[in-house]
Amino acid sequence: MTIALPVLESPALDPQEVVGLHEEIRELARTRNAVILAHNYQRPEVQDVADLVGDSLGLSRTAAETEADVIAFCGVHFMAETAAMLAPTKRVLLPDLRAGCSLAATITAEDVRKWKAEFPDHIAVGYVNTTAAVKAELDYCCTSGNVLAIIDAIPKDRGILFLPDFFLGAHIKRMRPNRRVEVWMGECHVHKAINAKTVNEQRLLLPDAEVLVHPECGCAGQLIYETGLGAVDSNGLHILSTEGMVRHAQSSDASTFIVATEVGILHRMRQLIPEKEFVAADPQAVCQYMKTITLEGLRDALLHDQHVVTVPEATRVAAMAALDRMVQIG
Repeated sequence: MTIALPVLESPALDPQEVVGLHEEIRELARTRNAVILAHNYQRPEVQDVADLVGDSLGLSRTAAETEADVIAFCGVHFMAETAAMLAPTKRVLLPDLRAGCSLAATITAEDVRKWKAEFPDHIAVGYVNTTAAVKAELDYCCTSGNVLAIIDAIPKDRGILFLPDFFLGAHIKRMRPNRRVEVWMGECHVHKAINAKTVNEQRLLLPDAEVLVHPECGCAGQLIYETGLGAVDSNGLHILSTEGMVRHAQSSDASTFIVATEVGILHRMRQLIPEKEFVAADPQAVCQYMKTITLEGLRDALLHDQHVVTVPEATRVAAMAALDRMVQIG
């Protein structure tokens, strides 16, 4: 299953327009008792108006704890769904319905059911970059950071179905060669281009730079896999969460960093650590789904209470079981 890439036609806003929209949005959020959450891959002007910027799970945890009545989630659909599951009494708004995910779209709940029927003794493990309906069919959810801990917690005599990121699945098979692992052939249209070639080319240009790879906000499993194969030199390469990337950049003696993920995160890092240089591993790594969300769309969602994201209760309960198992393991 694939979804068409949205065509982005929004013209650039001049600074005065941005200021005016920020003021309008903040007033609407105050009036509606809304919190604005923005993923790291959002447009800079959207990040700048948010109450919190971060990765999908971190933002969803904030959604679960917020006292706000409304959550305006500037991310993609599966993230808003996760927020709706963790905060079922809140009203979750997605500013643009085109904000899908090419990785999540590679598998449906029906696909999972058919796959499980082919391997009835296997345990289904899925990346968080999946829809609520898919999560409801899983035994465990995982992130790139904890996937091996999840695999190790499953009895060794049980086979594993891993979905949907092929590259992260290949990494599991390399790291746990004695486990029976079947891997779904899914990939992210943005991250599939960030590979050994693109990283090595940037390292030739910036030999003193450290490389930061952020696996939990996308499908950077390809780089993890290629590093394991030796195609990418692991010296000076760090696989870190968003906050781990920021903390490392703050404490490291290096002054330049090659960042291997979607380019939107560079805005946040440059704001927090302006004295250091951050360079995209691939400047073309732009998620068009994330960029569908604009200040105008965020304003209209709050103004008209539009694009409400909900999850059926039966689906929510089943999906939460897989998420809870992940949290229990760590």
